[in-house]
Amino acid sequence: MEALEFRLGEFEGPLELLLHLIARHKMKITDIEIGKLLEQYLAYMEQMQDANLEISSAFLEMAARLVYIKTVSLLPRHEEAAALKKELEGQLIEYQRIKQVAALLAQQYAGNGLFVRKPSPVPSDPVFRGQADPQKLLRAYLLAAGKAGRRIPPSAKVFDGIVSKRFVSVSSRIVWLLRRLYRTGEAAYHDLFTSGDRSEMIATFLAVLELMKSGRITLSEEGDRLFFNRQRSGSHKQNATDEKETESWN
Repeated sequence: MEALEFRLGEFEGPLELLLHLIARHKMKITDIEIGKLLEQYLAYMEQMQDANLEISSAFLEMAARLVYIKTVSLLPRHEEAAALKKELEGQLIEYQRIKQVAALLAQQYAGNGLFVRKPSPVPSDPVFRGQADPQKLLRAYLLAAGKAGRRIPPSAKVFDGIVSKRFVSVSSRIVWLLRRLYRTGEAAYHDLFTSGDRSEMIATFLAVLELMKSGRITLSEEGDRLFFNRQRSGSHKQNATDEKETESWN
C-alpha cells in the first residue's frame, strides 16, 4: 500500500477526502474499489488521531458508511451493497461538479476586482492655447520656487548662533581657580558659579573635580567652602614654586 502523503486538516469534508484518495490512486468514481478506499480512509483517520486533531462527526459517519458497504458486499447477495455504492458514487460526482463550478465562479469573480479605465485621448496639438488665471500661475510659480529653494543648503548665518558661542576650556578655569585660592587660601563654593555662561560654569565644575582629585584643593565637610592645600609645601620656597607652577597653566 502506498504511504499517505497529504497534510491533515486540509479537507473540508469526507467527500473531499474521498475525491482526493480516488484521484491519488487513479480510480474511477463510477468504479470505486471500496476495500482499497476504506483502507486509505481509515489510515487518514489514524493520522488525525496521532496528531491529536478533533475528528468531526461527518468523517466518523463516512467511515461507518464505508465499513457497512464493505460488509454488505461480502454477503452472498449484495444487491444492497451495489445500491449503496451507486449512491456514494452519485454523491461524489455531484460534489466534484460543485467544486468545479465554484472554482470557475471564483476565477470569474477575481477579474471583477480589477478596474481599468479607458486610456485618455492624447491631444493632437499639445500646445496650450487657452487662457489661464494669472493668480493661479503666480501661486504655482511661487510653490515651485519654494520647493526648489528648500533644496538649497542653508546659509552660514543659520549657524552663527552655534559657532559663535564661547568655548571655555577646563585648563583655563584650573589656572583661574588656583590663582584665586593661592591668594586667599579659601573661597566660597557657590561664589565660583555666580557669573559666566553655561560653558564657563561647566568648565569651572570640572576644574574643581580635577584639583580635588590631585589633592591641590579640599572641600569642607559642609560642602560650602574650598581650601587651597598648602600642607605639602611647608616652606616659602615651595610656595613660590607653587605660584610659578600656577602661572605655567596660563
